[in-house]
Amino acid sequence: MDHCSFPPQVSFLPPFQQVPAILKSDAWPRQGPVDLESGQNRTSVTEFILLGLTDRQELKPILFTVFLLAYVATVGGNLSILAAIVVEPKLHTPMYFFLGNLSLLDIGCITVTVPPMLVQLLSQDLSISFASCFSQLFFFHLLAGVDCHLLTAMAYDRFLAICRPLTYATRMSRAIQGSLIGVCWTISFCNALTHTVALSMLSFCGPNLVNHFYCDVPPLFGLSCSSTSLNEKLLFVGAVFMGVVPLTLISTSYAHVAAAVLRIRSTEGRKKAFSTCTSHLTIVCIFYGTGFFSYMRLGSVNASDKDKAIGILNTILSPMLNPLIYSLRNPDVQGALRRVFMGQRPME
Repeated sequence: MDHCSFPPQVSFLPPFQQVPAILKSDAWPRQGPVDLESGQNRTSVTEFILLGLTDRQELKPILFTVFLLAYVATVGGNLSILAAIVVEPKLHTPMYFFLGNLSLLDIGCITVTVPPMLVQLLSQDLSISFASCFSQLFFFHLLAGVDCHLLTAMAYDRFLAICRPLTYATRMSRAIQGSLIGVCWTISFCNALTHTVALSMLSFCGPNLVNHFYCDVPPLFGLSCSSTSLNEKLLFVGAVFMGVVPLTLISTSYAHVAAAVLRIRSTEGRKKAFSTCTSHLTIVCIFYGTGFFSYMRLGSVNASDKDKAIGILNTILSPMLNPLIYSLRNPDVQGALRRVFMGQRPME
């Protein structure tokens, strides 16, 4: 399911001991009563404080502008891809059906994390309620998980189209497309629900400072007063089913695709076949590269500035690049986009 750098003047918050005094102040209570004698898994923290990207007030308007533009560009780009797929009959194929679903997921992923971050950049209140934090975590893992398996379905589609062209229409019928989407959502829902419920059963009795700009599993591990060994095992198992297995299937599909393409005698034919796969492979590398870096490092669960950089790649850069990657190397999508923006009738 790592190429981000920040301007040198941007100062990210260091670990918790150097948090501004106002966030440590007893005048800002964030916890309820602690029941230490009962031995029950009770949550004493009622709110978390997302420390965000920086504590320098003069940088917050700049970051707000940058990420607002990135959000608008991502939503606009993915909506444009969706419009092109809907109005262009040439794009009414399984590959573009999956691409349309990927665009919807990208819009959902960035909407779960970026708008709350933009609000916090303009606000002095960095708090997020316990319920809101876990809701954000659930929906982020739900949408990102569907992304993982949808990329696998897209690889399977390319395998059938190139390696099994005679049976492609039968094996990738509308019913099968819908079934694949349903399987993607079901697996991801179970994974997201498992992590959310398991994490909510932990005791959080302080501190409640999350050194990140959105709620995610690894940063919350470090705030738990109880053992997270079971949660880390669940995270590892989830990473296998949501990352290792899909990536293995994708690699297997493209190994067969590469072998089939190399057997094509025509240079033009090989170029055309590879061009339909390059965009998808680029997105797979970006998505899984950042995902594995974020969630497979179970020995270091504390959030850091590096985790924030990876978080930006996961939640902002990858969804923003997807429509650009698909449109740059695809003449059919380029033509459809031109007709959409110029108001021309689609080609039959």
